[in-house]
Amino acid sequence: MALDRMILAFAGFMVLVSVALGVYVSPYWHFLTVFVGLNLIQSSFTGFCPAAMIFKKFGAKPGCAFN
Repeated sequence: MALDRMILAFAGFMVLVSVALGVYVSPYWHFLTVFVGLNLIQSSFTGFCPAAMIFKKFGAKPGCAFN
């Protein structure tokens, strides 16, 4: 799986987990959803993504978005 798809899958997973935690545990977990969304927006403009750097260190092959 390319790095781009790993980032999208990870972001989607984090959104789903934070929404579930926000519903069942505490509404403050919804701030994690906001953080993930803001991080996706800033990485689309800057190309800087901390998760991409971590996945690269684990050996993920870069896709077209994160060279």
